[in-house]
Amino acid sequence: MESYEPERLSPVQLAAMRRSLTSGRGALTRRSLLRASGMGALALGGIATLGACGIPPAGRAEGAAAADDHSEKEKEVTFSNWTEYMDVSDDEKSRPTLEAFTRRTGIRVKYTEDINDNVEFFGKIKPQLAAGQNTGRDLICVTDWLAARIIRLGWAQKLDPSNLPHAFANVSAQFRTPDWDPGRAYSYPWTGIPAVIAYNAKATGGRKVDSVTQLLDDPKLKGRVSFLSEMRDTIGMTLLDQGKDPGKFTDADFDGAIGRLQKAVDKKQIRRFTGNDYTADLSKGDIAACVGWAGDIIQLQADNPDIKFAIPAAGYITSSDNLLVPAQARHKTNAEKLIDYYYEPPVAAQLAAYINYVCPVDGVREELAKIDESMASNTLILPDREMAAKSRSFRSLSTEEETAYEEKFAKLIGA
Repeated sequence: MESYEPERLSPVQLAAMRRSLTSGRGALTRRSLLRASGMGALALGGIATLGACGIPPAGRAEGAAAADDHSEKEKEVTFSNWTEYMDVSDDEKSRPTLEAFTRRTGIRVKYTEDINDNVEFFGKIKPQLAAGQNTGRDLICVTDWLAARIIRLGWAQKLDPSNLPHAFANVSAQFRTPDWDPGRAYSYPWTGIPAVIAYNAKATGGRKVDSVTQLLDDPKLKGRVSFLSEMRDTIGMTLLDQGKDPGKFTDADFDGAIGRLQKAVDKKQIRRFTGNDYTADLSKGDIAACVGWAGDIIQLQADNPDIKFAIPAAGYITSSDNLLVPAQARHKTNAEKLIDYYYEPPVAAQLAAYINYVCPVDGVREELAKIDESMASNTLILPDREMAAKSRSFRSLSTEEETAYEEKFAKLIGA
């Protein structure tokens, strides 16, 4: 692999990382809350790892050279994932979908929940990847920004479409063409993580809140509004409200979003910028309305019927966690078969019923209704066509953009 100068992190980027890990999605736990999905999710323990290795500037790599595939003789696959991101039996002694996969294919799955943070995990596997060695894993699940980085570095194997007929046919349109992996040549989404508008109907007097403009300008909400301390979510939602595309915005567009938010800060419309701690205030009604994470809202609604959500007409931001086959993995074909298995609607429905995140698989609704009708009708798990059409992704950033944007955002939120 070509040698590169290290990609150094600026003080403002380090501050963004600390912010995410202490109060943002990086600090949260599975099932009840979401984790970080942006560059801000970098763990402090992983900072030295990123700064010390040769990370190339933004630019497309051709991917890892095909490794020797032992799938035919070795009927096994090693899968690293986040905690509580796989269905478990009622007695918590088995993983039904994984066991069904093994019974069908004869491929034994070594499943490990050894991902707690994107960069911490990257720190574990980077030395082997950089040295062209096997990481001991055939399949990993990482958030979109890290998936993009691994692909750009040439540390992911290009997938064989002939082993992925269900995945190719059933991946939802909103997840099909991320700018960092057009056409899903190297990755497939495991789940989607939307940022939406949430509100406490009791605190709003029964009024619906369904736009960023309302959050920023409605005098009846003054001092009871919060936005997220994750830059991509807050700026992305504001860009959409201003008629800009978060996937194609310019520096001027970014500055316009910052200015719009700054006005709301100056007039004390915005109470504060938060990480996961907005959930308690929203449930109590101290925050009447906010930009929040869909996984939180599902959990809050289970305990408080006053918690509602809305999808702005202008659209909303979705990030994703993604499956990749690392360079030098021994069982690429087996890993591809496992990816494809989770794109069969009955299997995808069983997974979605357990983890309650956005399912990226088309054709799941009928299957999920057989398990739980309320989940099948919950658009935070299965976006309908109208909602899916409003989903947007925040575009990939160069190192220079990351530094400049985080500096401006830090100044806005007082970080």
